[in-house]
Amino acid sequence: MLKKKDPIFLAGHKGLIGSAIYRRLIIDGYKNITTVSKNNLDLRIQEKVLKFFKKNHFKAVIIAAAKVGGIYANMTRRAEFIYDNLSIQNNLIHGAFKNDIRNLIFLGSSCIYPKQSKQPLKEDYLLSGKLEETNESYAIAKIAGIILCKSYNIQYKTNYKCLMPCNAYGPGDNYHSKDSHFFASFIRKIIEAKKKRKKEIIIWGSGKPLREIIFSEDVADACIFFINKKTKETLINIGSGYEKTIREYASIIANYFKAEINFKFDNSIPDGTPRKILDNTIARKYGWYPKIDLETGLSLTYKDFIKRNIK
Repeated sequence: MLKKKDPIFLAGHKGLIGSAIYRRLIIDGYKNITTVSKNNLDLRIQEKVLKFFKKNHFKAVIIAAAKVGGIYANMTRRAEFIYDNLSIQNNLIHGAFKNDIRNLIFLGSSCIYPKQSKQPLKEDYLLSGKLEETNESYAIAKIAGIILCKSYNIQYKTNYKCLMPCNAYGPGDNYHSKDSHFFASFIRKIIEAKKKRKKEIIIWGSGKPLREIIFSEDVADACIFFINKKTKETLINIGSGYEKTIREYASIIANYFKAEINFKFDNSIPDGTPRKILDNTIARKYGWYPKIDLETGLSLTYKDFIKRNIK
């Protein structure tokens, strides 16, 4: 059990999930949180990461740092996605172990599971089939991180946990027109279309795939919850149970913003995995449940979008 004064290293504190974790740690009264910018520490360079760990004396590490993006980014920057993610996570996980840090959270994604897997996705389904081609590089990197954590747990009795959330959204998201995930992309496109009085927006793919979404603050809550738990399992799904089609999410967001917009679907862009909904039995067994509903989460996300003056 972490004490409020114990030193914690949070990697990736400026991203969607990392910033939510940082806010939650502060709210919960943790007083010794270390963060570091990319300019001051390149997590891809092992020597620098090992020196950083040796200099500090952390009790826990939370790894939210990663190269992430939507389907376009995954398809066009495959080499970066596998190299950068493997380098970052290997250096952090191994650095933690070398410095006798027993508690660690490694964050991944539901894309680690096979494309045609049975649903809902159980942790046992990992490596049971072929991955979705468009995010293969990212998924393989994350799978390697899971196996690395599991190996240290088995061989050295560490308490490293890998949390796999479904599609997350919330304050601090990336709204880039090509690199963002679908939910953030819809928010930007629909807000801009309403401002410009456009009657139609283009959505990549058929709009038919089913996706489960979760608010970033709920993922942060899960991180704090499980870093203070001793679990038998290394891999734990973090889902909301809330699932809609891509087309339905576009309609929900348009209705929220009272935007009368038609959707045109670009079938030249791959749909990706047809369905991804997580089995959350293990997380629920330990007593963790999501708390934020979609309307609340969307409202908070919109406020952040406006505050940051996204252009």
